[in-house]
Amino acid sequence: MSMFHRIILGPQRLRPMLADVVKECGLSGQTALITAGWQEREEEDQELVEALGLPATNLQLHARWETVSSEDPEFFQAHRKRQDRMWRLQKLYLLRLDKSLDAARELLAIEDEVPEMLDPAVEDAIETVRLIDEHHVERVRELHQEFEETWKPLQREAIQRQREDILKLLADCPNVAIAGGHVAVLLNRMRLFGLKDMIDKHHIIAWSAGAMALSEHVVLFHDSPPQGRSNPEILDVGLGLLRGILPLPHAKRRLKLKERDRVGILARRFKEFLCVALDEGDRVDLIEEGHWRPRWSARVLREDGTLKQAEA
Repeated sequence: MSMFHRIILGPQRLRPMLADVVKECGLSGQTALITAGWQEREEEDQELVEALGLPATNLQLHARWETVSSEDPEFFQAHRKRQDRMWRLQKLYLLRLDKSLDAARELLAIEDEVPEMLDPAVEDAIETVRLIDEHHVERVRELHQEFEETWKPLQREAIQRQREDILKLLADCPNVAIAGGHVAVLLNRMRLFGLKDMIDKHHIIAWSAGAMALSEHVVLFHDSPPQGRSNPEILDVGLGLLRGILPLPHAKRRLKLKERDRVGILARRFKEFLCVALDEGDRVDLIEEGHWRPRWSARVLREDGTLKQAEA
């Protein structure tokens, strides 16, 4: 059992569960809030504090980034260029990914072929998708490493000043609550200030984009987007604080969970992770490093395309 609670929740806006989790886990004391995914609305956290039921301090990571951008324009420009390179890399990745996923789905749709012939072809097609994902992750890591080695963000004076202040606030906060919002913004702000090591020795409750940012891979997904089509794609490497799990928030709305081919491909594509559909009222607890316990109504995606209902 982990010394520190690591709890992932479903979306909190319509059915808040924070107070129940706080009570069950016996959490007390000050809680550090991370709402950087809300961007300019970062400080509008009154409802969140009320739902939490504990005194809270907002770390204001988004506002701190605005301060750093103003104080260190050279670093700000370098950061923008890095983001542009990430965007270009993503475009190239999607060109390869879309065609490979189409091939896998077409093979799964074949009904008049014998399994001995079809099954290996399907497996090869999904493995091709996995290789494309792995290559993309490697390239993303290389970009991050190159940027950090060149610009050494944590050694920049403007960032150091903010980190010192954040550490002072965290010293009085045994708990950290990480909300959702814009996952790329949230992840960037947390990575910029080196939050992974700063919050490692705290109880953590995260939901929606907050859970995604803390996982190993940040995967965007929407089977029925408002415009065009979309395939699940790896946007970035996450902070890796929550290992062995792939959180899929708002799953009922974003995934066609009744289509076994789609569910199965997603589960097989990310088979090294526990792929969990997270909707209102869902919860997953860390039992030990890399091992999670889905609770309440949380459902796990299986490689055969079915969903496994969590135990209460």
